Amino acid sequence: MPRSVYFSQAVKTEQNLYEDLIIESLKIYGQDVYYLPRTMLNRDDILGEDSASKFDDAYMIEAYIENAEGFEGSGDLYSKFGLEIRDEANFIISKRQWEKLIGFYQTNDVNPTPESGDLLFLPMTNKFFEIMFVEHEQPFYQLSNLPVYKLQCSLYEYSDDDFETDVVAIDTVQAKNSYVQTMTVSLTGGNHFEVGETVSQIISTGPTVTVTGEIQTIIKTSDIAADISVSNIGVTGSEGQGKNFLVSPTLGLVGGTSSNTCYITDIVTIGDKDDANTFASDGQAENVHFEIEGDNFIDFTESNPFGDPSETY
Repeated sequence: MPRSVYFSQAVKTEQNLYEDLIIESLKIYGQDVYYLPRTMLNRDDILGEDSASKFDDAYMIEAYIENAEGFEGSGDLYSKFGLEIRDEANFIISKRQWEKLIGFYQTNDVNPTPESGDLLFLPMTNKFFEIMFVEHEQPFYQLSNLPVYKLQCSLYEYSDDDFETDVVAIDTVQAKNSYVQTMTVSLTGGNHFEVGETVSQIISTGPTVTVTGEIQTIIKTSDIAADISVSNIGVTGSEGQGKNFLVSPTLGLVGGTSSNTCYITDIVTIGDKDDANTFASDGQAENVHFEIEGDNFIDFTESNPFGDPSETY
């Protein structure tokens, strides 16, 4: 026989009260985290991945870390590729809060929800976690509703993604960890570029091939010269594969924000300026040694032989 109509587990007022208590508990016992939605730039429809994603928004939300005794996972491992830290954690967030603070702004989705591949930045530990799976049915319909998301996350490994969130603690990960090309430029009229702006150089007009990149650092050596480092190097144009910035007195390097034009007088290579192609923030980086050994069998005329030469930004 059917259930009694006088006893219901789907009373809206009770559901709202239950959800309010959960939100209050998260605000008391949780941690402030930044939620970073992933923007796909060059999606591989076969493998379902993106070789160079962009994170241009960061939304703060309260989240409860379910792992009270520390991060789970395989811990710290030393392998032939160096030290690997495989921390994992489960973050619980309110569905109502996520829809109000984050989902409301996801205009590209009909029914936005947290997605695998998005990131969480935990300021308490200064670590990024990548969402591997979103569990939305725990606890399981206690009052015939689902008030929370459980985000199963793993420690994020930076892979030359582009961070433009305007949160300094988040955006510095790109400056510290991205592959950069260091070059010397001469200025016109003493107008320097700006850190963070996109610069481009048209290296061919038939067909048109443009090399672009984002400025990470600027060291002014004089009023008319500077050393700059550029990351997120990409090429546009059908014949652009394997192309890179060129030293040229006529092919200008144009700033996308400042509109300033400079000319590249030198591109730093291995052996110049204290091996500038090493990662300054990583004392154990051995990319220079790998490149020297790899010259025997890898074509290093490309700007980034291990990445996607067709990346555009």
